[in-house]
Amino acid sequence: MRKIMVIGCPGSGKSTFSTALHKKTGLPLYHLDNMYWNADKTVVGKNLFGERLSTVLATDRWIIDGNFSATMEQRLALCDTVFFLDYPTDLCLEGVRARRGKTRTDIPWIETEEDAEFMAYIREFSTTRRPAILELLEKYADRQVVVFHTRDEATAFLDSIQVE
Repeated sequence: MRKIMVIGCPGSGKSTFSTALHKKTGLPLYHLDNMYWNADKTVVGKNLFGERLSTVLATDRWIIDGNFSATMEQRLALCDTVFFLDYPTDLCLEGVRARRGKTRTDIPWIETEEDAEFMAYIREFSTTRRPAILELLEKYADRQVVVFHTRDEATAFLDSIQVE
């Protein structure tokens, strides 16, 4: 494991898992949201986002946390390992609600209120986004793909990693 993608529905705990994996492995951690968003909730330009991502992808070791469908295949082509947090929708909705008002390392602002459009995106993720993710994972079946269906599975995996 030298180039790792962590994907899953918003609220699944991608950033939490990625941070724990980073601490266990020492691999550099990059959050796509930090590459894409400004602190005022505006987005950086497409070119700047592409440059930021390309800079990371050009290195020989990384953990990249986030979905960003438009760049998923680009990252899959270069990674060796994928962790897919494939959790139930209710768990993801709870995850988003639980992080409200908290400082986070994966986005450059503090979420203070519920975003109805974002919550709708999460509710629809399993039918609108998940099938395309599964299709891409099938296309890149030569990658090590680990799918977690519960937080306990992810925690057990992290606990099993031996610190070097």
